[in-house]
Amino acid sequence: MFGIPGKSPITMTPAAITQITRLMTRDNRAGLRIGVKKGGCAGMEYTMEYVDTADPHDEVVEQNGARVMIAPMAQMFLFGTEIDYATSLLESGFRFNNPNVADACGCGESIKFKDMSELEAEQADGKA
Repeated sequence: MFGIPGKSPITMTPAAITQITRLMTRDNRAGLRIGVKKGGCAGMEYTMEYVDTADPHDEVVEQNGARVMIAPMAQMFLFGTEIDYATSLLESGFRFNNPNVADACGCGESIKFKDMSELEAEQADGKA
């Protein structure tokens, strides 16, 4: 795992924990797998899917009954991220408070990450 030994790669707010555990129970799933893929106007998009089993290379994070699996290709991009769940008048969904994001598109659907050397420097300094 890319990151600081002994530190959880991601955290979840109480609202995210409630939503993830509710969906895990309702659909009898093992947890939520998150990742990133190329796409959107800013270059990258988050992916989310409920899964029955963890992939052997996933980083598994459990917090108060909520289980999140981080896909291998996403681990370095998601380190330090807080997952939240918000409901508003027009929409509800998961939100990613990610310190590794350099820019986001206007609609909020895609992101651009800091370049690799900047991420590695922050990890070495313990900032992320």
